[in-house]
Amino acid sequence: MIVRAYATATSCPQGASLGFVLDRGAPVVVTDATDDRVVFEGIASAPRWELDIPADWRSSLYRARFGPEVPWPRTLPGNAPCPDNEVYFVVRQAVPSSPVLLSVPFTTWQAYNRAGEPGQSIYWTESATRAARVTFDRPGGGPSPERWEEGLTRWLRRTGYDVAWCSNLDLHDGLDLLSQHRMLIVNGHDEYWSMGMRDAVEEFVRRGGNVAFFSGNTCWWQIRFEDGGRTMVCYRDAVSDPMAASAGTASDGAAVDPRLTTVEWSAAPVNRPENTLTGVSFRAGAGAWGPYMPRMLEESYSTRFAAHWVFEGTGLTDGDKFGQGCLGYETDAAEFTEVAGVPRVTGRDGTPSSFVVLATADLRHWNSYGQGGMATMGVFTSGLGTVFTAATVNWGNGMDDPVVDRITRNVIDRLSSADGRHWDVIGPTSDLLALAVLGRTLYAVSADGMLLARELCGQNLPWQPVGPADGVRGLAVPREAANGVPLGLYGVTPEGRLLRLEESRWREAGPAPESAIGLAVADCTFWAATSSGELWRQVFGTGTWEPAGSSGGAVALGGMNGRLFALDSDGRLSTRLPPAPFEGGTAEEGTAEGGAAEGGADEEAGIVGVGTGWEPHADVVPGSTCTAHSGLFIAAGRGVPLRWRPI
Repeated sequence: MIVRAYATATSCPQGASLGFVLDRGAPVVVTDATDDRVVFEGIASAPRWELDIPADWRSSLYRARFGPEVPWPRTLPGNAPCPDNEVYFVVRQAVPSSPVLLSVPFTTWQAYNRAGEPGQSIYWTESATRAARVTFDRPGGGPSPERWEEGLTRWLRRTGYDVAWCSNLDLHDGLDLLSQHRMLIVNGHDEYWSMGMRDAVEEFVRRGGNVAFFSGNTCWWQIRFEDGGRTMVCYRDAVSDPMAASAGTASDGAAVDPRLTTVEWSAAPVNRPENTLTGVSFRAGAGAWGPYMPRMLEESYSTRFAAHWVFEGTGLTDGDKFGQGCLGYETDAAEFTEVAGVPRVTGRDGTPSSFVVLATADLRHWNSYGQGGMATMGVFTSGLGTVFTAATVNWGNGMDDPVVDRITRNVIDRLSSADGRHWDVIGPTSDLLALAVLGRTLYAVSADGMLLARELCGQNLPWQPVGPADGVRGLAVPREAANGVPLGLYGVTPEGRLLRLEESRWREAGPAPESAIGLAVADCTFWAATSSGELWRQVFGTGTWEPAGSSGGAVALGGMNGRLFALDSDGRLSTRLPPAPFEGGTAEEGTAEGGAAEGGADEEAGIVGVGTGWEPHADVVPGSTCTAHSGLFIAAGRGVPLRWRPI
C-alpha cells in the first residue's frame, strides 16, 4: 500500500521546521527537485512528523518521498496525478537576498489534484460534480503529470542564477516579500490567483519591481483562501458563489464582497481582466487538450521585433520562426491590429498601451483541438516596473532551443539588474535629422527632405510620410498655446525661417536666426541653436529674436518642463534652465547684432544668460538628433535605429 502524506504548509523558511501528516510511518527521502540531489534520509513517524530544515539548505523546491518510489509517467492532465506518497514544498530564504524570486504554482497543482473525481477537485470545468472548495490537507497536491514547471526550474539550477523560491501562496499578502527582490518569475501553469496575490504583484511592479511570466493561462480564475490558507475556494460560477450577492452576509457568515467572486478575472462581477497584470489573456489565446495535446509540438513563434533587446544575440530577423514545441498546451494573447505589417495592441481587451508585441503565433486552427486563438509574446511597463510575458505554459520545457535559452537569459539579466535605464530600440534604422512630439505622434525630418510621422510608442512601427520637410532642420512643439502662438508643430530652417505645420503643409510663422539647426520650446519661448554655436530666443508674442549665450555646441535642441537639452556632435547631452533676459534693460536693448552676447565674468556678477550655463546630463546618446517628451529622451540619426530611454 502507498503511504498517504501531505505537508502542513507549502513553504517554510530556512532554519525552521515543517510538519507532515502520514497515515503510517515510513522511510523518507528528501531531494532537491531541481537537480535530484538527496539532502535527507530517515524514518518518518505517523501520524505527525516534523522535518527540521537546516539553515544552510538552499532556497529551492523539494520533494519528500515516503516509502518506495511509485512510477509516475508523463501523461495527460488528471490521468496520472502526483503519487500520494510524494510531497512537494518550498524552502524560502530566511533573509531574502537574491535579486530573483521564483513562485511555484501550488494553487494550480491543488486545483487539478484528483481531477475528475466528483466533489474532490475543481475539475473538470464543465462538470456539475466539481468541487467548489478543496483542501491542502490531503495527499497528491504536487506537479501535474506534464511537469510544465520542471524545465525552467532545472535550467535555472544548471545555469547558476541566484534565485530565491516561494510558494505562490506566499504572494497572497506578499508585498513585503516581493520588495526584497528586483524580479519575480512566474513559471509554467499558474492559473489560480487570489486578489491578495494579484494586488501584491501589481503594486510590486508599480513601485519598480519587474516580472517575467514564463507561463501561460496565467491568472485565469480568481480564488479565495479560507481556514488560514488551507482551503482554496473556486466556485467558477457567480450564481453559486455567495460572495457575488449585491450586499449583506454570505451563507457562511462572511461579509459579501463581489470583488472576491470566484469567476474568471475578466467576468462579472469582478470585471478585472488579467491583461493589466500580464499584458495578455487566455481569452484571446489557444489550447490543445486531451489526445490533441501533441499538436503543440508542431507550432513555433514568428519574430515581429527582432531588434528588441529581448532578442539580442539570437541572430533572428523579423519573420523568423523560433521555439518550436514551446507553444502550448495553453497560450495567452493580446488583441492587436497590423499597422503596415507591424502588430500594435488595441488596448480594448485591457492590455496596457505600453505593451510591445515581440512575437506572435496564429493558432486559430486549434479550434479543432480545444480553443483556437493566438499567442503573443511581449513586454510592457507599469509604473516604474517592467513586465515580460512568454505567454505559453510550456516555455520552460523548450530551454534546449538556443533561441529560447538566449531570450530567457536576456529577460532575467535585464529585469534582475540594478540598472533600470537603457537605450531601447523602438523603431527601424533610418536617416533622420530632427525629432519632435505632438500629442501621441512622433514627427521626424528625414535626410532626403521628407516630414515623417508615427505613433510614439515602444512598438517598431514604420515611419509614414506626411509631406515635404521644406528645408526644416529643427522641430519643436509648445506645451500649450500662449500669447497668440497656437499649439502645433514648428520648424526652423538654416535660411532663417520659422514655420508651422497646418494640415500637412508648412506655413510661414516668422523669421528665425540664420544658420538655425535646432529648435526647442521652453517657458513660452522659442529657442534656436545655430551652426556657429549660438543660442537665440523669441518670447511668444514678441516676434523678436535675441541672443541668449552659447548653444552648448548643440547639433540638436530639445525642451521639456521648462528645461533645455542640447546634443553636441560627439553625442554628449547637456541641460540647463532657460537663461533669463538681460538685467538692466529690455529684451530689445539686450539684443546683439549678428550673434550672441559674449560670456565670461558677467555671469559670475549675476548677469544671467551670458555664459554657457550648460551642465552634462547623460552618457553618450546613440544618434545625432534627439528630443525630450513626457520623461523620455528619443534619439535617432543617420543609419541608426530609433531609440528611447527614461530621463
